[in-house]
Amino acid sequence: MSFKNFKVVEKMIFGRGSFVQLDEVLAAERKTADDFVVFLVDDVHQGKALEGRIPAKAQDMVIWVNVDEEPSTIQIDTLTEQVQAFNTKLPVSVVGLGGGSTMDVAKAVSLMLTNPGGSAIYQGWDLIKNPAVHHIGIPTISGTGAEASRTAVLCGPVRKLGLNSDYTVFDQIIMDSELIEGVETDQWFYTGMDCYIHCVESLQGTFLNEFSKSYAEKAMDLCRQVYLDDHVDKDDKLMMASFMGGMSIAYSQVGACHAVSYGLSYILGYHHGIGNCIAFDVLEEFYPEGVEEFRLMMKKHNITLPKNICKDLPDETIAKMVAVTKSMGPLWANVYGAGWEEKVTDEMLTALFRRI
Repeated sequence: MSFKNFKVVEKMIFGRGSFVQLDEVLAAERKTADDFVVFLVDDVHQGKALEGRIPAKAQDMVIWVNVDEEPSTIQIDTLTEQVQAFNTKLPVSVVGLGGGSTMDVAKAVSLMLTNPGGSAIYQGWDLIKNPAVHHIGIPTISGTGAEASRTAVLCGPVRKLGLNSDYTVFDQIIMDSELIEGVETDQWFYTGMDCYIHCVESLQGTFLNEFSKSYAEKAMDLCRQVYLDDHVDKDDKLMMASFMGGMSIAYSQVGACHAVSYGLSYILGYHHGIGNCIAFDVLEEFYPEGVEEFRLMMKKHNITLPKNICKDLPDETIAKMVAVTKSMGPLWANVYGAGWEEKVTDEMLTALFRRI
């Protein structure tokens, strides 16, 4: 038997106001006067207070990243070419500043600067051959666990699938809860629920072990303090829940909700957070207690989800979503174990999507 040799984030800084240390962290990577850093920043921060706090030097590159749509392999390849055209040498670091999508973009670009060909050929597990450029993740919204995970999830020519690799893991993260203050309520809820759902799927999965269980139980407890108790330290708690939720699936796997959500995102363009919420709301047969508690959280925060979005879609559109969802083998193995293929049928998934 071979045990997973799991790579974790090597360095992390946690605490309110800790973003100010980014300059110091980058100074350690800069060896010569012309060494440069690439900052990939969610464009929602353009023209806001955070823009003036980015410690960019004259030779650095600041790219405002639009993540109104899910990150794609085309977007990653375009950004990579943009960096290569900017300077013939490699940056000493790539910094992702934003939510899960922006951090995934930073992870993917740092990988593609050192691995030849387009990013689509690396969608899958352990296909990356060369170490990435040094890369740093700084969340400005919490829940996805992207800061802790070994994947950068992209929509490619065939399906939505991550660049899953030990090289994907950030070298450094900075978790400053001041940066997530003031996030719009719906977005705060949808992204935080990604973390809650990670925990539900991990705790009820066939891959569960004490490593995953320890992180998932604590992350779920923190989610309850944030979304049910409205704790005074909810920003700090959500930031830690996100990290622990990401760690909980590192030694296990997500499950039915993420598989269904990938189909929704890839075909209908729903963002990952709201896609998970829409999917989770119809998965009582898989996660009865989790769905019940999720609905309590929705009620407390006056969240209304879109309904009947798949009810009248053409059969061929549903079939495409079914194909994407069915292709998520490791996720379904975490739901059903060996022989999952017999249970995850086109008919079962079609009926499930028609309820969404």
